[in-house]
Amino acid sequence: MTQSVQTKSGLSAYREVVAKYPDVSPLVILKADLQRRGVTYSQAAFGHFDPARHLVQARSIFVSVGEKPDETPTMASAGLILRDGTTVISGPRLNTEGLFVVDSIDGKLVITDGDDIIEEVDLWEKPDYVSKTTSSGKPMWQIATPRPQRLDINPYSYCHFWDDGHGCKFCNISWNYHKEHKANNKPIRLDPRDVSETVAEAIRQPGRFTNIMLTGGSIFSGDELFADELDLYIEILQAIGENFSTRRFPSQLISSSFAPHQLARLYEETGVLTYTSDIEVLNEEKFNWICPGKTAKLGYREWKRRLVEAVGIFGRGRVNTGIVGGVETATPHGFASEDDALAATLEEADDLASQGVSTVHCVWGPTPGSVFFKQKVPSLEYYVRLSQGLDQIRRNHGLNVDMDNYRLCGNHPDSDLSRI
Repeated sequence: MTQSVQTKSGLSAYREVVAKYPDVSPLVILKADLQRRGVTYSQAAFGHFDPARHLVQARSIFVSVGEKPDETPTMASAGLILRDGTTVISGPRLNTEGLFVVDSIDGKLVITDGDDIIEEVDLWEKPDYVSKTTSSGKPMWQIATPRPQRLDINPYSYCHFWDDGHGCKFCNISWNYHKEHKANNKPIRLDPRDVSETVAEAIRQPGRFTNIMLTGGSIFSGDELFADELDLYIEILQAIGENFSTRRFPSQLISSSFAPHQLARLYEETGVLTYTSDIEVLNEEKFNWICPGKTAKLGYREWKRRLVEAVGIFGRGRVNTGIVGGVETATPHGFASEDDALAATLEEADDLASQGVSTVHCVWGPTPGSVFFKQKVPSLEYYVRLSQGLDQIRRNHGLNVDMDNYRLCGNHPDSDLSRI
């Protein structure tokens, strides 16, 4: 059994983990801890915020920032950039170790923990398109959310697994949609014309974007399960494709688990390049508890089977699945031991990799509006070991992670590690 430093907290845990894992970049470790513990901003830090350079407004299916253009942002732009170009998506969390604070010290923007300065950091800069509107009058920042090198588009902002309260217990998509719809009349779906025009404007900026990602909530309606969701993605992807002269364009779809014949239609009728369907938890028993809606509609084994089937359509290296790393330790039915949780997760990830499906993880941060909001996350060391394990599994099976790497996404410590 691995001797863990999980009994430590705060800065002491970070420093001990960095010392214990010298082969892992300290910035990869810091990224995981920033996502795990959460980040807030001092008033002095807002002095570095320039509305002409940084993102005031951003919409996603999980959080919205600065819906009014003149309000002070609560998360200064959408994220942070570390010295090596690592991007960090993180906001306030409920935890027992305290939040990291982004502060201004000696004229520099830095990450602090108490009185200690950890790292100098920068803010995400806004792209040119966000201040413009579509021909229908929609602000383009409401259509596509920019990361440093990726456009995020959410065609459908509500997940119907929540219709009967059976959504994934870590997810706040339903809560966020209802909050933003009530406050700002946020629409449930995007118009394909607005999306096409926004993408056209975004890619006018040379060198800014390398990928376009689409994801949204699950839709059950249609002639078969997920049929209307599939139609919506095809319509949106075809609209985006109007802006490219090539058959395919740099893109990732993260969707519900489509059947093989649905995937074949998606691949043939659009220019989408890669496919992801997030299984969320790599253990059937924990999946059944944490994702009751997915269990009822499809089931863990069928979700895995469809991922493997997708490789035959998109090819090796172009299919993956995402997990919410650490959620398998949630109480009361999760793994009580981090060693057991890690072993079970990596065993399933290895099985998928042997069949051509890569697994990437995000860091579980209990968020407002989720069932698991007040849960305690695993130790920092757990995330380092999980990242190492997933990276090694991909290497063992000859899988690269270029479809979801630090430039195309930036939300996965394990794919950050894979570039080193």
